[in-house]
This record gives sequence, structure tokens and C-alpha cells, in this order.
Amino acid sequence: MAHDEVTGGGRWVEAQGAQSTDATDSPLSIQVHGAKVHNLKNVDVTVPLRQLVAVAGVSGSGKSSLAMGVLYAEGSRRYIEALSTYTRRRMAQAPRASVDSVEHVPAALALRQRPGVPGVRSTFGTSTELLNVLRLLFSRLGSHLCPNGHRLDPTIDVAAGLDLTCPVCEVTFYPPGAESLAFNSDGACPQCTGTGTVREVDEAALVPDPQRTIAEGAVAPWSMFGLTVMPQVVAEFGVRTDVPYTELTAREREIVMHGPAEQRHISVRSKNGKFFELDFTYRNARRAVEEALRKATTERGLNRVNRFISAQVCPACHGTRLSEQARATLVDGINLAEAAAKTLDELIAWTPTLADALPPEMRPMARNIVATLLETARRLVELGLGYLALDRASSTLSTGERQRVQLARAVRNQTTGVLYVLDEPSIGLHPSNVDGLLGVMRDLLRDGNSVVLVDHDVQVLREADWLIEIGPGSGTEGGTVLATGDVTTLGKDPDSLIGGFLTGRVPVLVRQRAGRDKMFDQGRIHLSTRPLHTVHALDVDIPRGRLTAVTGVSGSGKTTLILESLIPALQAKAAGRALPDHVAAVDVQAITRVNTVDATPIGVNVRSTVATYSGILDDLRRAYAATDAAKQRGLTAADFSYNTGSLRCPRCEGTGQVSLDVQFLPDVDIACPACDGTRYAPRSRRHPPSGLRKPGRRNVLARAACPHRQACDRAGRRHPPRENPAASPHRPRTRIPHPRRRHPGPVRRRGTAVEARHRADPEPVRHPLRPGRTQRRPPSSRHPHAPGRPPATGRQRRHRHRHRTRPGHDRQRRLRHRHGPRRGHRRRHHRRHRNTR
Repeated sequence: MAHDEVTGGGRWVEAQGAQSTDATDSPLSIQVHGAKVHNLKNVDVTVPLRQLVAVAGVSGSGKSSLAMGVLYAEGSRRYIEALSTYTRRRMAQAPRASVDSVEHVPAALALRQRPGVPGVRSTFGTSTELLNVLRLLFSRLGSHLCPNGHRLDPTIDVAAGLDLTCPVCEVTFYPPGAESLAFNSDGACPQCTGTGTVREVDEAALVPDPQRTIAEGAVAPWSMFGLTVMPQVVAEFGVRTDVPYTELTAREREIVMHGPAEQRHISVRSKNGKFFELDFTYRNARRAVEEALRKATTERGLNRVNRFISAQVCPACHGTRLSEQARATLVDGINLAEAAAKTLDELIAWTPTLADALPPEMRPMARNIVATLLETARRLVELGLGYLALDRASSTLSTGERQRVQLARAVRNQTTGVLYVLDEPSIGLHPSNVDGLLGVMRDLLRDGNSVVLVDHDVQVLREADWLIEIGPGSGTEGGTVLATGDVTTLGKDPDSLIGGFLTGRVPVLVRQRAGRDKMFDQGRIHLSTRPLHTVHALDVDIPRGRLTAVTGVSGSGKTTLILESLIPALQAKAAGRALPDHVAAVDVQAITRVNTVDATPIGVNVRSTVATYSGILDDLRRAYAATDAAKQRGLTAADFSYNTGSLRCPRCEGTGQVSLDVQFLPDVDIACPACDGTRYAPRSRRHPPSGLRKPGRRNVLARAACPHRQACDRAGRRHPPRENPAASPHRPRTRIPHPRRRHPGPVRRRGTAVEARHRADPEPVRHPLRPGRTQRRPPSSRHPHAPGRPPATGRQRRHRHRHRTRPGHDRQRRLRHRHGPRRGHRRRHHRRHRNTR
């Protein structure tokens, strides 16, 4: 049983048998005192070493804060502190954890909850580093081609760094090294630059409805990118614009798609009915898309262009990513691209046979390279990834597959005395694949390491030697230790929420399911596919209006079926585009929109909060901009943005924190002293508008913010109140500003930013024409927007704006206000004022 002792607002948990009885013995546990990371409430806990320790609890209770924010953070930080000052200054270091003390923590390695989203150049071979070994194998053991096309036998001279001489033409050349065979380096295909695909304009998408005429908008890029006069221009080339596109001749279609960029004289009618004679340069449909792609600078602009562009297999390398020279080297009669196309199981069977076919002096080197490759490959096969080929794009791997790749990289070295922290390693794993995961953990423990994991899967939790349960709720309602001990102990502990599920005492609740005879009463979605990756051709019916689960062992094709086949097919059908090549047919039955929730991270930088990516902040910004106070100050919804708005804190620039450089020590991130971490300037919160009282309370729970969100009907509908404590752990972690208005001042516009001037006190305000300067001006009753004076007319505002923005005018006006109208007196005082400034 665990012995609990409450100390100083925290909770001290001592594991039975975890304390060493002799001071000379090695420590048997990690002692954590006063952990306050995120929502942890001054937690004291003992974590046994050289055991499998699981941290359980509801989502948001503080499990990862304890495992990653305390144990891993302190273990990795202390290891880095053992390095020299010179080395530490050139390394990214994690900040010190918010904890009183952590004793006996070993060096730590971490397996994050979700692997990073791979790039377009990443493959299964590069992410596992197996391709690096395979390239070395081809460089050292391969049969190379001389510049004149003669093939040489494998030789030890390549490993010795010597030049090779062709026995046929006697030309001397340097053999390709491992880097020369890399598609991310010298071995890349020159046409696709190593990506294996080329992006080209899809001519079928340029004319989505061939039954329409050109005058009716058959050529979509012309109407989308503002080239509305192109139908008149193309008519000057002799193309008929009043007949359906399908009836145009081959010559006419060639002009539409690839016509020359020549000028033509046309008459353009304006909105008021007048005609203008103009010369326009013709832009064919392909050129219109290419120009729009070059000019696109925003994600929205790229999305508009992408509908006309499709990714095709590179015709030069046929998707292998390698240049012709990189594919010239052969080993056992196959090139590097063909070897990379093998699955792990095939690779393991092929590589051991290579050494016997080489000269005797090369065999020791060959066996050494093959042994290195097999060591990593077999670990991946044990994790159930033997079906994957090395050239498989990492973007097509499922979350579970990427998770196991990351796990294999973390545990490939036979270390001892290391603390491995795994954050939900069972995500995406089929129950039959969990056994392989548990086998890896047992291997780590067998080598004398310690494993701490965070997980929800009871199959994994039951295998733990020791459990620590955090809770009871999420966010501020969690952060305390509920119970510790083995599975039996937690099953008997009345404070434990997970114990009953571990022992089977608490039944699992399931909802009422529809009967088989009524499953398709609301319709069905039929999908037919062609072979793709490791998945054969499929025909599947999915019931409409039902909750459908797609399950199977890892790598069985779940991701391929749903994310790569069904969703692209539904999106193409809704947009009127052609189906993906591997989709034979899809019957959607009036489905017009598809929403995808995948493993892609929602917020990836310091500016992302729950309030931003959930849309709450957008609704609240519009609600605040609609208040009388905001309207009188000329504030729009854009001004309430802490990313680009005029009300954001100028010191931290809307991030809410300031990073302090402490040289060779880890950077210290503190709450911005100017805005206290709220991301908004202090002047924006002095007088909240009526009707929206204190909705920006910092760190307010989503559930507690419901009464404030109801002030904005749209936000209230999007985020209805949730009463389950475990369902509302999130905090927006931002404070919404309150527009301040003592006296309405004139609104000065510069570009798209709107800045309000306040005249109640001589506080500094930003200059409209010189953003880096400030000025102090006393309130004036003669000001056109002073209290009691009617607002200026549009003509008066344009007149003041025109004179205000004239170069030098604003400075002269300020000097007249200070020193009077006399020219010499103004210059003399201006020089004196400038010298004493």
C-alpha cells in the first residue's frame, strides 16, 4: 500500500520498497518535491527506478506535466549541464522546471505524444535512417559506371578513397560516395529536385464544365483571377466564344490553353456604358494559373490556385527521386531505387546474401554494413512494420506507424541507467500491436533502464509495475495525486478513478447501437478504389447518419481507405473536380461538405491558444468592435487581435511573454511585465464596455467563460456549455482587451491600421506618420473631435487627412502649437528643443 502524507498544500506519496535502506546503496527512486508545472498543485511524489511506472488520469489532469514537464525536463537539463559552457551556449536548452527539488533523476530521453508532421522529402527510409545505411552499402559494395558507360566490378578502392580507372576506356574518375546517392543532396533528380513528384497545371480543371461557352465562363481561371476581358481577346484570335467548349476545334482549344502572349485591340465597356479602345496582352488559361501561382503570397491565395494544379509522378525519375547517375550503381544486379522499393521483410532476406558474392577482401566490410542495417530493421519488424518499403513517403504513414518509428529510433542503442519517458505510446496501435510495444519496454528494463509512460490504454496500464494516478478532474480541478501503487492496490483504493477499470470491477458503458437490418435506412456512401500502397482494390459501403469505426492492425490500410481515398473523393465530388486516380467511383448521396479531424497539431507556435484556433476569439473581437466604446474610438475587430492589432502589447508584441538571454544557461521565459501576460497593452483594459463584463479573465476555464460567451450569440452556439468537469479543461490563456475611452479623439489612419488618440491626459501616443516617435499634447477644446463638438464631415476629414499626411506638415503644425507662428522664433526654439530632447 502507498503511504500518503499531506505536506504544505501538496501531497507526498511514498512507494513501498522504493526507499533505499542504506545510504551507500544506489538510489531506488526519484524524489519529486513541490512540482508546480502547469496545473500541478505542489505535488510531492516518489517514482521508482528500474521499473515500469505508468501515470494515469483523465485528460488534462496533469499527467504529461509530471512526466514530461518535471521528470524529462529535469533529467535532460541536468545531463546538458554536465557539458562545457562552450558547448551549452550553442545548444537549445529546456528551461528549469517549476519544482522545488528533484532528487536522483537520471539522464532522460523522451518519446513525444505525437510525432512531428513529416515534410515532402521525408520517407520511411530517411526517418528510420535505414536509407543512410543502404546508400553506404551501394557506395562501398556497388558496381559503378564510368563516365563513358562502362561498368566496373566492386572493389575495395572505393572504401580506401582511391580513384577508379576503367579497364575498357582507361578513364580515371572518383566513385560516388554515400552523399552522391542521396535524393536530398547530390543524387536528386534534376526535374523534381528529389521529391518524386512535379506540380503541373491540370488542363481538365481549367475547363470544369465543357458544356458552357467561353462567354459564359467556361475557362475558370479567367473569371477567377480577374481576367474577365480574355474572352474578348481570344475572340480576336479567331476562337468562337458563343459555342460550347466541347464543339471547339483542336486549333481553337490550343489557342485557349497555349496561345501566344500577343496584344490585341478590343473595345471595353465601362459600368456607365462608355466604350474604351484598349490593347490587351493575351494570357492563355495555363499562363493565367502560372502567373497567379507566382503572385500568391497567402494561404488563401494558394488554395485558389491549387484547384487548377495537380501533383504528377516525375517523368524523369518515375517517382524514385534519384538522378540517372545515382541509379547507375548496381548491387546484386539492382539499383538503389529498386532496393529502396523493397519492404523491410524483403530487405532482411536480401542483404545477408550480398557478402558471399563479393571479393574476399571486401566481405568483412560488407558484413559490418549489413549487420548495422539488420539491427535497426529487425527492431522495426518487431514493432510490426515489416510491410513498409523504404521509399514510402512519410506523409502517407499513419500516426501509429510514425509513433513506432520514433520509438525504434529512441531505443535502438543498448543503454543502461537512462530514464525513458513515453507520452501515450499506444496511440494508433491495434491491441495486437501493443504486445510489440510492451516487448520494447521490457527490453529497456532488462538493460537496467527506467521507463515512465503516460497512457489511457488499460492493456498498457495493467503491465505497469507501479501506477501514479493524477486527478480528479482537468485543469484547475486536477493536478493532485489520487492514488499510487500496483494494479491491485489501485483497484481497492476508493480514491482511484481508474482502479475499477483496471481490475474489471467497473463495467464499460456503451450506447445503444442500430440493428443490422436498420443500419442503412438513412442511406449509404459507396466507394470503389484501385490498389494503392499496400492496400488492394476495395469496394465498401458506409452507412449515412451512423457512427462508423474503421479498425484493423497497424498498416492494414485504414489511413489509405479514409484519409487518402474517401475524403479526397468526397471533396472532389463536392467541388466538381475529377476523382483521384486511385478512386474508381464514389456515390455520396447529396453530401456537400467534409470536415477532417486528424493528428495534425492545431497550434504550433507561441501565438496559438485555445481561443484562437477554436474561433472564440474571432467572435469576441467582432463583439467588442460592435460596442459603442469601440465605435467612438474607431476600433475594428482587427484592432483587438494580439497578433497584428493596435491594442496588442508593444513590448512582447502579443506573445504574452519575454525571453531573457542568460548566456550559457537556459533562456528564462517570464510573463511580460508590461501586460502581465495578457498580450494586450495596459491602456486597453481601463474601462470595459457594458454588456461584456470581464470576459478576458486570464486563464478562465472554457466552462466558466460560458456566461461571457453568451454575450456573443455566435460564440455561444459554436461552444455550448459543458457540465462534465473532464470535458472543459482548456483555458483560452489570453485576456480580451477592454476599449478605453475617456474622451473621444480623432481617428488617424495609416495603411490598414487604425489608431485612436486619447486627449484626457498628456500620455504618450504614437505618431501617425512616424511610428517610432511619440508626442505629448494637452487636451484642446478647439480640437475638431473634442467633447461637445459635432463630428467632422467627410469633406473635412479628407481635407485634414490630405494636409496631415503632406511631408513635414505635421511637424510644422506641432511647432506652431508650441512656439507660435513666427518663422525665426520657431526655428530658434526648434533647434533648442531638438538639442535638449
